[in-house]
Amino acid sequence: MISICFMSSFRAVYEGKELSKFRIRLDDKIRNHDREIERMCNFHYQGFIDSIRELLTVRQDAAKLKDEVQQVDQHLQESCVPLMTKGEELVKCRRIQGNIATAVESLNLCLPVLEMYRKLQEQMTSRRFYPALKTLEQLEHTYLPRVNSHWFAQTMADDIPKQRESIKEASMSDLKDFLENIRKHSGKIGEVAMLHAAEQNNMDPAIVKATRKKIKKRRAPPPPNPFTGEVDAPPPPVIQDEEDEIEDSAELSAQDLIDFSPVYRCLHIYSVLGDRERFETYYRKQRWKQARLSLQPPSNMHESLDSFKRYFHDIVGFFVVEDHILNTTQGLVNRAYIDELWEMAVSKLAASLRTNTVQCKDTSMLLDVKNLIILFCHTLRGYGFSVGHVLELLLEMRDQYNDVLTRQWVDIFNEIFSEDNYTPIYVESIEEYTAIVTQFPIQDENLERESFPKRFPFSQFVPDVYNQVKAYINACLKYSADLHLSHTEIDDMIRKSTNLLLTRTLGSCLSSLIKKPSLTLLQLIQISINMNYLEKSCLYLEEYISSITGAQNDSVHMARLHGTTMFKDAKSDAEEHIYKQLNLKIDEFMDLASYDWLLPEAKGHASGYVIDLVAFLQSTFMSFTNLPEKVAKTACMSACKHIANSLKEFLLDNEIRQLTMGSLQQFNLDLIQCEQFAASEPIPGANDGNLTLAFAGIRQ
Repeated sequence: MISICFMSSFRAVYEGKELSKFRIRLDDKIRNHDREIERMCNFHYQGFIDSIRELLTVRQDAAKLKDEVQQVDQHLQESCVPLMTKGEELVKCRRIQGNIATAVESLNLCLPVLEMYRKLQEQMTSRRFYPALKTLEQLEHTYLPRVNSHWFAQTMADDIPKQRESIKEASMSDLKDFLENIRKHSGKIGEVAMLHAAEQNNMDPAIVKATRKKIKKRRAPPPPNPFTGEVDAPPPPVIQDEEDEIEDSAELSAQDLIDFSPVYRCLHIYSVLGDRERFETYYRKQRWKQARLSLQPPSNMHESLDSFKRYFHDIVGFFVVEDHILNTTQGLVNRAYIDELWEMAVSKLAASLRTNTVQCKDTSMLLDVKNLIILFCHTLRGYGFSVGHVLELLLEMRDQYNDVLTRQWVDIFNEIFSEDNYTPIYVESIEEYTAIVTQFPIQDENLERESFPKRFPFSQFVPDVYNQVKAYINACLKYSADLHLSHTEIDDMIRKSTNLLLTRTLGSCLSSLIKKPSLTLLQLIQISINMNYLEKSCLYLEEYISSITGAQNDSVHMARLHGTTMFKDAKSDAEEHIYKQLNLKIDEFMDLASYDWLLPEAKGHASGYVIDLVAFLQSTFMSFTNLPEKVAKTACMSACKHIANSLKEFLLDNEIRQLTMGSLQQFNLDLIQCEQFAASEPIPGANDGNLTLAFAGIRQ
């Protein structure tokens, strides 16, 4: 505010007409001030002079002080030389200490990195890949960023992908070793699994065990004698059966026999490294190849039951391993993959079994194979596999089993026929009688009332054939065991098989037997009698089948045995051969006839061949007592007609040119002898005169 006033005043002075006056007054004011200053200086001049004098004195003192200061400085500098030296050393030490602190700090940052890298190398060396993978993760994301300024950090960072790839390769190598190992031990795993299934299903464990070879195990050498230092001779190797090893491991589960850690480790490593899909593809491809190898049967498998056992062991072991992998890993294999693999296995298994069982000619081996298949199904059903198609294969094998049985029974029947003497069975004691009645059901009150020795009307091959048919039925029943069929299904199956045995096998054997030219007439007669009793035994066979199968005997759906018809046909065939054989025997006697048609006088008795023929017929017809009356009468009538025709042919022979009364009388004597035989009732009930009518045509 004051400055504004001054400025306005100065402006008024300079802009007005009073500027000269202002200057005059200003000069006056200056002169007044100068005079005041001069007066003041004069007043203080003496003090100024005194001050100058004091300054001069101070100057001398200052110079002296300066000299003293220089001396002190010189002395101080001389005294500080060691101190400066120590100071420089101290600075140097401080610098070194700082560098050390920096180095320590850097080392504190680097040492964990180097320690982790050393740990990584140890884990890689000891093949602990899963911890090594974790170490790599920590090294890459936690430790290396702290030491980026160091040159080795980049080297380590560049080496990490190589280490990961090395871990993948090493884990894959372990997986390959595992796959090779599991291929070798699948049989043992399968055998243990089937042993467990046999125990759970109350089946004989011997079905599973294959024949093992002896293995030698070396014992550790004894320690040296602490006093003499001598070492005793090493103990001999222990010979141990592999079956003992299997029994020792049978207490473990099938999964405990194999270390699955390589699979889990490799799966985790590939999952962490983002390459799980590649691992899954590789694993499934390799296991698919191994499945094909396991499903390939050994050569000539049909020749050895152990080959079948090892074949099933390998397959069971393979799928037990896959089931364990399915349940202990997440997605390495899935149910769809297992089902596809199982479907392929079932088709190849069925084809292999069909091929090899067809070539198997031993029924006991077929039964063992059937039991193996049943146990195989029990085992894999316990692991969740569908075994319906495999069980259907057993029904196909049943036909093969029956065919093999039938071929065996052909030899059995032929052996019975060849060893039979074709004479009625004689027993001399109650024990012998009971033994026959026990073997063959016969109900004959007259025979029971007879005193010993007793004679059965049939020969030994009747009870033998009957018992062998029962043995065949029992053999068929053995195959039906454990197939979970109903009583009706088992009964129907056995009846069909028995019908095939009776109609085809036994019928063919009997037909071949009856057609043998070496059979005598008496043997044919005995065969015909035997057929009659075997025909009656079919009812007892049906009852026996019902008793062992538990089916109702009066079921409307039950198949009946066709043995009755077959035995009737065989009996008819035997009867035809009896007629033919009897006529052939008559022809043999007729061939001995030598009529002298120019004989002057008859001999007075029948010719010798006629007497022998009648004696033969009488003895032969005595054996007809056990034949049906109709058959015996037919045979007797056929014989008489054949004799009459033969005699008639003698008279009508074109070579006869002349006859004498003596020759006719001799022929008449022979005819009378034949008529007397016909009238003598050679067969009980044949006294109706029909036999003598056979010779009436000759007299006409």
